[in-house]
Amino acid sequence: MTDEDRLRSFSERYESGEIPWDDQLPPPELIDLVGYLQPGRALDLGSGYGRTSIFLGQRGWHVDGVEFVDKAVKEARRRAEEAGVSDLVQFRVADVSDLGTLQGSYDLAVDIGCMHTFQQPELEAYCDGLVRLLNRGAHYLLFAHLRDPHDESEDAQRWIEEETLRALFARDFSLTHVEHGITQVADKPPWPSAWFYYRRQ
Repeated sequence: MTDEDRLRSFSERYESGEIPWDDQLPPPELIDLVGYLQPGRALDLGSGYGRTSIFLGQRGWHVDGVEFVDKAVKEARRRAEEAGVSDLVQFRVADVSDLGTLQGSYDLAVDIGCMHTFQQPELEAYCDGLVRLLNRGAHYLLFAHLRDPHDESEDAQRWIEEETLRALFARDFSLTHVEHGITQVADKPPWPSAWFYYRRQ
């Protein structure tokens, strides 16, 4: 999927209101992780309507949310204002594979289902951005839909192979924990997915 195709697809979803990830709270995996971390600076990659950023801001984190759909960023800013955390949480319209406008240093990065549709050049740029921005020892929590190498369906081909993902971060991050599972949205067939818990080396 090209950058243009991806932007058009997600823009259409936000326009239609078909946003299955628009929950009030982020997933429990993120809530549990943050429960034992001291607030610092956080990077929310693919921030959408801002649920993760706002949750972190309410717990004292300074957050930069990055999202490439303008409509989503406008709504996220409105929600942050409504939640009383706009002084701690900032959103910007940008592609997470191009983080050049951001300056480190961050103590936490969160990606809940964003980078797993990228091609290799985007993946490498994404990883380079994280390496530059994250403090050593920083936490990086990633949720990704995984490609089954034996599944030739169009849906399966959108995702990332676990081997590719592991190789991408092997040099600069230590993988502390993986939780594999199955994801199903609406009436679509289920697909493998996993939470990856990394630390910046």
